[in-house]
Amino acid sequence: MNKRQKFFAYPYGLWMTLFILLPILLVFLYSITSKDTNQIKTLRFTLDNYRKFFDPLYINVIIRSINLALISTFFCLVIGYPVAYIISTTNLKKRNTVLLLFILPMWMNMLLRTYAWMTILGNNGLINSFLNMLGLPSFRLLYNNTAIVIGMVYNFLPFMVLPIYTVLSKMDMKLVEASHDLGADHKTTFLRVIFPLSLPGVISGIIMVFMPAVSSFVIPRLLGGNRSLYIGTLIENLFLVTGDWHFGSSVAIIMMLIILASMSILNRFDVDKEGGAGLW
Repeated sequence: MNKRQKFFAYPYGLWMTLFILLPILLVFLYSITSKDTNQIKTLRFTLDNYRKFFDPLYINVIIRSINLALISTFFCLVIGYPVAYIISTTNLKKRNTVLLLFILPMWMNMLLRTYAWMTILGNNGLINSFLNMLGLPSFRLLYNNTAIVIGMVYNFLPFMVLPIYTVLSKMDMKLVEASHDLGADHKTTFLRVIFPLSLPGVISGIIMVFMPAVSSFVIPRLLGGNRSLYIGTLIENLFLVTGDWHFGSSVAIIMMLIILASMSILNRFDVDKEGGAGLW
C-alpha cells in the first residue's frame, strides 16, 4: 500500500475507531463492572453480570429469540430465492424496474412499515374487517409469534433477495445450457448447477437476515406485545426501563458473540466465487 492509499484509508480507520471500536469497548467495560453499593459513583470489576445471564429465565429468552430468528430466516429463504431467481431471469430492460419496485418499500422507515402491519393484523384491521364483511368470525392475528415472523419476513426479505439475485445475475448461463445439452432436466440442473453456484448469495442472505432478526426489538415490541420477552426487548428494558446498564451490556456482548459464532459457522459452508458444484 503506497502513501496515497494509506492517506485515503485514514478517514475510514478514524470512523471505525470512533463509531465501532470505542462503543464496543465501552459496552465491554460496562459489562465487567458494577456499582459499588458502599461508595457512591464507584465501580468495581466483576463477572457477576455474565453469571447472572445463565439464569434459566434469560437462557429461555435467548433460545426463544434464536428460534424466532431461524424461523424468519427460513421463510425469507423459501420466499426470497424464487423471487431472486425470477428477477435474475427477467428481461434486462424490465429487470431494473422490477428490482426497483421490490426495494421501493425499503425507502420508508422500518417503524412505519411495522405500524402498517398493525393496521392490517389488528382486531379491527383490514383482514378482520374483510372477514366480518363476509360474515366470518375475526381472528387474533396480532400480538403473537406469527405476527412477529410476518413482520420480520416483510422487513428483512430484501436482505435475502439482493445477495442471491446478485450471484444469480452474474452466473454463466452457458453452464445451464451445457447441463441441458447433457440430458439433465430442469430439476437436476437446478440442484446440480444453479443452486450450488448460488450458495455464496444464499449464505450472505442468511447472515444478513439472521443478524437483525435475532437482535430486533422494534418488531417484537409492536407486533408481539408484552406476551413474550426476546433478547432485543430485554436489552431495551435493561437500558431504558430498569437502568441496569451493566447487565444490559453483558447481554449485548453475549448476543454479539452468538452472532459472530453463527457467522463463523455459516462461513465454513461458504464456497468460492467460482461456484460449489463440487459439493454435490
